[in-house]
Amino acid sequence: MLGMTQEEPLRAMPIYEYACRDCNHDFEEWVRKEGMSASCPACGSEDVGRRISTPQVHSEGRKNLSMRAAKKRDRVQAKERVWTQRQYELNHDD
Repeated sequence: MLGMTQEEPLRAMPIYEYACRDCNHDFEEWVRKEGMSASCPACGSEDVGRRISTPQVHSEGRKNLSMRAAKKRDRVQAKERVWTQRQYELNHDD
């Protein structure tokens, strides 16, 4: 890697999810250093708890379901556009 030596291993900066115990605000925070504490961006409280994050899994089945839903949504929107255009043409003599 450019600029990296073997003495400097590449470290990921994980993003953790937190929930504020004072105002119940959910937020994400980068953890830059070990032992770094997060504070709520909504109320400023440091009484926060780290939530268990689940990774998103992208499978072929999930992709197919998403594509079918998007195509269905697009068909509905196209029908609505055609109907709206037709209603405009019927009610306006431009």
